[in-house]
This record gives sequence, structure tokens and C-alpha cells, in this order.
Amino acid sequence: MLFSDYLRFIKSDLYRYCGKKGGFVTTYFSTPGFHYSFWMRTTRFLKEKGGFLLPLTVLCRLWLRRLQFKYGISLPYNTEIDRGLYIGHYGGIVINHQSVIGKNCNLNHNVTIGATYGGKLSGTPKIGDNVYIGPGSFIIGGIYIGHNVAVGANTVVTKSVPDNGVVAGPLGEVISYKGSGNYVINTDY
Repeated sequence: MLFSDYLRFIKSDLYRYCGKKGGFVTTYFSTPGFHYSFWMRTTRFLKEKGGFLLPLTVLCRLWLRRLQFKYGISLPYNTEIDRGLYIGHYGGIVINHQSVIGKNCNLNHNVTIGATYGGKLSGTPKIGDNVYIGPGSFIIGGIYIGHNVAVGANTVVTKSVPDNGVVAGPLGEVISYKGSGNYVINTDY
């Protein structure tokens, strides 16, 4: 990853929180979700650069580990996450490091994106762009969540969801195809 790419990821994440009117320092110190994603992105960047930056990478990983306990976010730095990550409410967020998350994803508290190790849908989820994942949701297994999908609160998703689907209920049923347009904002960076 180039330094310019790293900066683009940080700016895109920042834009998701405050649009054009917010500043880095204010958002960094007042928004735990951005605070965490900044250090997650920084740790990944330094790890990929390697070499003489290794001691700094170790320090960043230790700091990120501290933030995991402080905010209740288990989102490893090596998870493949595109730009525009938004962590709306921290606490109880558990993401498998092999998951793939597209750009402009909204994560809320008590969200789990996890793997299954058996059955016909074993593996980890792949999540498309502009996806809203509501509080208390579980997305589990080798499934694909399409672009512009909204996952309702307390929904358990164990099968793939097509683009623009709105999924709700304990069985993760598609209830409409209105998508996530009203839930995912500030995506134009």
C-alpha cells in the first residue's frame, strides 16, 4: 500500500463520520469508532511496509490491542476492509480476520461477522459496498452480502443476500429490495 492510498483510506473513513465539515483532530478525540479505525489502518499500513518500521508496527499493534479492550471492538488490522468504514456504536463488535468488507460499510454495536468450519456454507462472509449492518446482527458462514444491503437489528444471516436486499428477523429473510440508501450516508468521498 502506498502512503497516498493510506491517506485516502483515512480521509474516506473520516468523511463517513463528519462529511465536509469535520476535522481530523476533533473526530479522532471524540469518536471512538474513528479512533479505532485510524489505528487499525495505520497498523496495517506499517505492517505492509515492514523493514525498519517493524518496531513501530509492534507498538501500533499493542496500542490497537489496548483499544480492542477499551472499546470492545475485535476487528483485526489484517481484515480486508475497503475505504469508508463507519463504526456507529462501539462495543461487542467481533469480526473474523478472513472476512472481506467492501467500501462504505456501517457497523453497529454487538455485530458479529464470523466463520463456520463445517457444512455446505463453511467459510467467512464477503460483504459488498454500501452495506448497513444493524445492532445485534450476526453474519455467519461462507456467504455473500450484496451491494447496498441493509441488515436489520438482531438479524441472523446464514445465507447470501442479493444486491439492494433488506434483511430482517431471526431467520434473516429478505423483506424488501429498497436497499441501504437511507442508512449509509457520506459516501461521496
